[in-house]
Amino acid sequence: MVTKKWKWIMTLFVVFLNTTIMNAQSKDSLDIQQQSLIKISALTAVGKLEPLKIQLNKGLDNGLTINEIKEELVQLYAYCGFPRSLNAINTFKTVVEERKAKDIKDVDGKKIIVENTPSDKYEQGRKVLEELTQTAQLKPAPGFGEFAPRIDAFLKEHLFADIFVSNVLSHQQRELVTIAALASIPGVDGQLQSHINMGKNTGITVAQLEQLANLVETQVSITQANTVRQIIGKPLVPLVKPEMMVRISEIEILPKYLEEYNAILKLEASASVKLEAGVIAIFPMYQKESPAQIRIIEMYADKAAYQSHLKTPHFLHYKTTTLKMVKSLKLVDMESLDRDTMLEIFRKLN
Repeated sequence: MVTKKWKWIMTLFVVFLNTTIMNAQSKDSLDIQQQSLIKISALTAVGKLEPLKIQLNKGLDNGLTINEIKEELVQLYAYCGFPRSLNAINTFKTVVEERKAKDIKDVDGKKIIVENTPSDKYEQGRKVLEELTQTAQLKPAPGFGEFAPRIDAFLKEHLFADIFVSNVLSHQQRELVTIAALASIPGVDGQLQSHINMGKNTGITVAQLEQLANLVETQVSITQANTVRQIIGKPLVPLVKPEMMVRISEIEILPKYLEEYNAILKLEASASVKLEAGVIAIFPMYQKESPAQIRIIEMYADKAAYQSHLKTPHFLHYKTTTLKMVKSLKLVDMESLDRDTMLEIFRKLN
C-alpha cells in the first residue's frame, strides 16, 4: 500500500516537473506563428518582395489567418511607409488568390472591425501608449510633440488609436511586428530601444528577442540583427566569420553561346542573392578584351550555405542549361588578406 502511494506521488511530481519545464521553454521560445509574423515584418520593412511571398505562404501554412497578416501589413505603414506597406499588401493579395486557385482553404480569422470611435481619439491613443510604456504620457509629448504638435496627434490618434483599436492582433503581437521592422531598418535605434522596452512590458522575453534577432539576421542582415543584440546585451555576431567561403570561378564560354549564357547567368546570380540568406555575393564579370572569359566572385556565409546553394532550383537550372556552353571551368578558393577593409567596401556600396 505504501509503495503504491509513493509511486502515485512520484508520478504526479514527474508530470508537474515536465509541465513546468515545457511552460518555461514555451515562454522563452517564439512559437511558429510569432516567427512568421517577424519574418513577414522584416522583409516588408526592407522591400524584399520575392522572399516575402515565400514567407507569406509559410505564414498561412503555419496557422496565421488572412486577417492577422492583413492587419500586420497595414500596421507596418506607420513604421516603414506607405510604399513598402502597399507593395507587401499587393504581394499578399496575389498569394491569397494563387492559393485559392490551388483550392487551398485559408482561414479568414477575426473580422477587422473598428467600432470604437470615441470623441477624443487622442486620449484613447494616449492611454494605449501608457499601457505599453507603463509610463505617464503627457499632452503634448515633450520634445517632438511640443515642437510639431501635428505629428504627436497622428501618433496618438491614428497609430495607437485607429490601428491599435482592432483586436485582430494582440499588443504583444503588434510589438513583435514593430520590433522586427525597426530592427531591419538602419538608423532607427532610438525607436527600436523604445519598442523593445514596450515589448518587454507585453511579456516578450530577452530570449525571445534574441530569437527575433536571429530571424532578422537570416532575412535581412547580420548588421541589422546586431542592433537588437546590442540593446538587449547579447554578444554581437561578427560580420565576417572565419568559415566564410570565397571563390573565384574562371570560365571560358564557347563564343556561339555567349549571349545566351550571359542571360542565364544574370538570372541565376540575381536569384541567388535575392533568395538565399547564405549567399553574400555572386558577382559575374567578363574580360573587356575577351568577353568569352567570364569571372565570378562568389561569397557564401559558410560551406553549408554553399552546399545549400548547389541544391536550389535556380542553380540547378543554370548548371544543366549551360553545361554545353562551357569550354573550360576552374574554381579557385580564396582567402581574404584584410577582412576589415572588405567590410568597408560593402558599407560604401550600401
